[in-house]
Amino acid sequence: MPAADDAAFAALLDRFAAIVGEHHVLRAEVDIETYVTERRGLYPGISPLVLRPGSVEEVSRVLKLATETGTAIVPQGGNTGLVGGGMPDRSGRQLVLSLSRLNRIREIDTLSNTITAEAGVILQSLHDAAENAERLFPLSLASQGSCEIGGTLSTNAGGTAVLAYGNARELCLGVEIVLPTGEVFDDLRKLKKDNTGYDLKNLFVGAEGTLGVITAAVLKLFPKPRGREVAIAGLASPRAALDLFSRALDRAGAGLTAFELIGKRPIEFVLKHLPGSQAPLAGDWPWLVLTEISSGRSAEDARATMEEILGEGLEAGLVGDAVIAESLAQQNAFWKLREDISDSQKPEGGSIKHDISIPVASVPVFIERAAVAVEHVCAGARVVCFGHMGDGNLHYNVSQPVGADPAAYLALYRPMNKAVHDIVRDLNGSISAEHGIGQLKRDELAATAPPVGLDLMRRIKAVFDPAGIMNPGKVI
Repeated sequence: MPAADDAAFAALLDRFAAIVGEHHVLRAEVDIETYVTERRGLYPGISPLVLRPGSVEEVSRVLKLATETGTAIVPQGGNTGLVGGGMPDRSGRQLVLSLSRLNRIREIDTLSNTITAEAGVILQSLHDAAENAERLFPLSLASQGSCEIGGTLSTNAGGTAVLAYGNARELCLGVEIVLPTGEVFDDLRKLKKDNTGYDLKNLFVGAEGTLGVITAAVLKLFPKPRGREVAIAGLASPRAALDLFSRALDRAGAGLTAFELIGKRPIEFVLKHLPGSQAPLAGDWPWLVLTEISSGRSAEDARATMEEILGEGLEAGLVGDAVIAESLAQQNAFWKLREDISDSQKPEGGSIKHDISIPVASVPVFIERAAVAVEHVCAGARVVCFGHMGDGNLHYNVSQPVGADPAAYLALYRPMNKAVHDIVRDLNGSISAEHGIGQLKRDELAATAPPVGLDLMRRIKAVFDPAGIMNPGKVI
């Protein structure tokens, strides 16, 4: 790059820095490192500047200048994404816009059952605020101690409670958006019903920062359950789990707040690699189900419902063994086994990930067919299957064969993805259930999405972001 261009770019960076103040700008490589490194290490980025605005007005000025100068902006929350959606590229010309300083909870309305939170509020902090107001915010993720509300909405995150409460989009009533032009779209309304034209907020929820920047949102709250029971059951097959799920849904209805399917191998990895972990059942079961019942009436009601479901499952031969947690500590321990699965895969070497969803009734068929497909791609590869069976979302991960070279195994990422995703599409499923598209699945989306749908997405992008500054290279 000519020296004159270098000087002009440096001057431009100073203009951006002046908007948020030098104290809220990161320039040193050591300070920027955590903002350009994502959890899986697949998409390391480079950025000359991390901007940390402290107000909506500052975000507006940053985006206005970016559009005027054609400067690429990469919005970022807690940087817990898994598809490279919050990473700048390697050009050194894209600026990271961190929303972490916009971290106020603006209002809790217990009559409307809503909470209005800025984009940088950490999910756990929102949980705590709801708890203090005797309410429940149900969106629960393994990363909730560090992920932020803006990123959670931008990726339309799911989690373990989607079965009963829905994903991020369904929990969002209104948004505040800064458009690439710097205009602010204030749609922070608490309305459960609003039939006045296009539902614009849902263009931005799940858009991964490619259309604008979410700076605040109105989210739904719920009454706190008066009873909650957590149990783990051992089963012989996913087909037995599907039958148990159907019976549980019939008995509990909306009180069935989680139904997680976990294979034998993921539990083995957790017990092997995470100190203090304990097997929940005495037997050696091929599959486990972690289920949760919540009751708005009483603890006794939740307990009775759980016992009825498990008792019926035992009598029908679906459940081989089961245990209901006898304390809050044991409930948390059961959930920790589930949450620790991702970390427990790392010591086993290379892992090829799939975040897929299929119709719930097709879960057993998918698992059977995918196991055959995986073996064809890489003999000896180890399936690590777990996820939210109640809503059809499985994390179908595949660890390298024992003793294999990690780099050689990870070179199979694309063919392994194709083998698994071909089955997903054949079952009318989705290749991205809750993690988003980012960079990881962008090319596959372009190659396999319905042409008309892809064209509509590109047209929407062009309307909102004609200068192409918003998170370029992601999604489409």
